[in-house]
Amino acid sequence: MSVAGTKSIETEAPQASPGALLAFWNNPIGKKALMSLTGIILSLYVFAHLLGNMQIYVGAEAINGYAHLLHKNLALLWTARVVLLAAVLVHALAGVQLYLNKANTRPVQYAERVNIISTTASRTMIWSGVLIFAFVIYHVLDLTVGVAHAGPYEDVMPYQNVLSGFRFLPAAIAYVVAMVGVGFHLWHGLYSLFQSLGMSHPRYTPMVQKGAAIVGTLVALANISVPIAVLTGLLR
Repeated sequence: MSVAGTKSIETEAPQASPGALLAFWNNPIGKKALMSLTGIILSLYVFAHLLGNMQIYVGAEAINGYAHLLHKNLALLWTARVVLLAAVLVHALAGVQLYLNKANTRPVQYAERVNIISTTASRTMIWSGVLIFAFVIYHVLDLTVGVAHAGPYEDVMPYQNVLSGFRFLPAAIAYVVAMVGVGFHLWHGLYSLFQSLGMSHPRYTPMVQKGAAIVGTLVALANISVPIAVLTGLLR
């Protein structure tokens, strides 16, 4: 009797549990935490990239010198690129999975959908994310690698490349549409970040939401100003 019991215990040994990282990833709260972390990284990059882009209004020497300075330290440049790529992939994958999980929790749609306490930015978050992801791929091929550039491409010469690229109207339109998506995504993303960090309060939440909307709008408009300036001849 005791032998049989021993055999039963041996054959029913527990399977190895998934690793801590996998368990963290499979937990919706873990995914939201990773989205917050990667969102912070990507938001900081958006702000830094914007500051770099605005140097185009100072002149070719300023923005081209900035680009050459970045390329002097290849180790730092590629480290930043790897971190950004990882952040984009984690952010996108976590976002898509959370969206699909949310959709699957209610397979039967409401007869009449009512969006309460929501904004255009929040309702289009997944679509603005898809738009940005597609644009990032195109943007890298266009202005970083040059294989999708509409005009003559010069290596590490952003001023000349921006002018030749945005004179091609479809490229300028694609950039404007993508920046609108960035503005909406940043708007809701910054607002959600405060909520995820537990900084939600009835007194401050409306102010945070307005602040996020202003930041997202200003970032979008500042970036959109570049192709507009090229098309209107302000930059030449």
